[in-house]
Amino acid sequence: MNAESRERRWRGLIPAGYSLVLAAVVLGPLLGSGYLLLRDAVSTPRSFLTDSALGLGDAAPRAVPQDALIAVLSPVVDGGIVVKAILLAAIWLAGWGAAALARELLNVSVGPRLVAATVAIWNPYVAERLLQGHWSLLTGYAALPWIALLAARLRAAPPSGTLGTWAALTACLAAAGLTPTGSLLAGLVALVLVGKRNLPATVALWILSAAPWLTATALSSAGAAPSDPAGIAAFAARAEPWLGTLGSLTGLGGIWNGTAVPDSRTGLFALLGTILLLTPVVIGVRAAYRAGTVERRLIWLAVAAIVIPAFGATGWGLSVGEFLVARVPGAGLLRDTQKYVALAVPAYALCAAAGCRIAGRWISANVLDGAGAERPPRARTGSAAALFIVLALIALPDLAWGVGGSLRPVHYPAGWQRVAEIVDERGDVAVLPGGMFRKFSHSGSAPVLDPAPRMLRRDVLQTGELPVRGGVVAGEGKRARRVEKALARGESAAELASLGVGWVLVEGDTPGPLGESKSTLAQLNQVYSDPDLTLYRVPGDIESNDASPEARRVSGAAHLLWATLLLGGFLTAATISARRSLLREPEREPHPDHDNAD
Repeated sequence: MNAESRERRWRGLIPAGYSLVLAAVVLGPLLGSGYLLLRDAVSTPRSFLTDSALGLGDAAPRAVPQDALIAVLSPVVDGGIVVKAILLAAIWLAGWGAAALARELLNVSVGPRLVAATVAIWNPYVAERLLQGHWSLLTGYAALPWIALLAARLRAAPPSGTLGTWAALTACLAAAGLTPTGSLLAGLVALVLVGKRNLPATVALWILSAAPWLTATALSSAGAAPSDPAGIAAFAARAEPWLGTLGSLTGLGGIWNGTAVPDSRTGLFALLGTILLLTPVVIGVRAAYRAGTVERRLIWLAVAAIVIPAFGATGWGLSVGEFLVARVPGAGLLRDTQKYVALAVPAYALCAAAGCRIAGRWISANVLDGAGAERPPRARTGSAAALFIVLALIALPDLAWGVGGSLRPVHYPAGWQRVAEIVDERGDVAVLPGGMFRKFSHSGSAPVLDPAPRMLRRDVLQTGELPVRGGVVAGEGKRARRVEKALARGESAAELASLGVGWVLVEGDTPGPLGESKSTLAQLNQVYSDPDLTLYRVPGDIESNDASPEARRVSGAAHLLWATLLLGGFLTAATISARRSLLREPEREPHPDHDNAD
């Protein structure tokens, strides 16, 4: 390989390095020692392959196969490190994927690719989902530009010689399938872009990649309660200041939880930040739309990803959503409609890259005058790229360093480890105070999900009831609700045993309802106590409520299939790519005409 080829290859890696740096700046303090514990995000040193982790509990399988993956990896690598590594990789790959997509479809130079990467990483969607604790959803988000790139290759390539592309697509669909919502996002992008010839195989691959949560849904649907229709209004997209609902969604914001929002999005600056973010997108949308079929489809997908959630927040949209949730199994996955705004990001990245190219030409013609004509295309777009990157960073200044310091590692009190060692296979665990969310002195001011379900080796019974916007959205946990009521009424230890409860954990360092539980606790055997936690053993014979061995085997097989697709797809694609790179010529640089085209 000559010096010029080496230079081109290293220059091609600049977007990857830039995206990694940007991801590290975003996560900042979280990369230190400790655990992620913020709102819906819970990481623990060790977790276990419980029925709930396999999606076989009372609640809807919303964290499948995420929880099972962490349960399998955490005996080898600390669970906190696993979660932080996945989150860092997700944000990094989101930016790098956007840059690669811009290079693949628009053939732009490094500057516009860096703009695309910045738009994909530095935006309100990423900030709000981090603050809400949706770390695993960001894995699906990161897969979208890569899936768009691979789908475009499949659409253009002959049927032969695409094994590596299919393998890579399989791995991306499986990675996005870390959560059901991520799986849906990935499947939509793939199905919209691959073309009719590749549609049957893509559908089959998507179904296989979604096997863990599809299987869990099928196994638990008979006894599960439907999702609460009240969740549709509670989780509808929210209007941010000076933007309205449609404007908020267009700016990649509008999450339902007004407390999971960066400070810069709580006032007039939300409008200014949205304008700055959208400037290169608006400049380049016409050029991107004219570039080809894949680009047009991505833009129309972006329009739908904004308009449909906006409609979902209207009176008519809420009625439609409530109708679907009450009558269609699994429709509860659609209640947080703002999640689906992620589908707009690949198009935004492409439009921003095209906008950077156009702005570079304008700067060359109107600012640099005659001197600009003597400069290479990369130099002409470099000025525009620097400008747009600065504008994007200014648009959301508090995304840096853990979203303004909100994302920081937490250290659990020592009692949690002691309790985790004591709890054995003898029955499930009930928790007090009632409810799923906690406010610990060691976790900051924001409410956090109870870490007990991911800390203990037995299922921790939770109702799934969520306090949202001053109201309550009912969960699907029927048995957990009966147990919670039994404790609140002070019923007998025998009643708990008949419900399959072998342990009661009282978390003292958090507010919440206790009811008449003292009467019940007095009948139990206290086995551990410190200022933070008190653990009781329920006496007598405990009624088993475990999932059947057959259900665990079926669910385990679905998870194994998912892991095989993820690892097998990645290894196959990497092997084929490495072999081909030894034989092919280095990629050419973008043609000057491309950097000057509309």
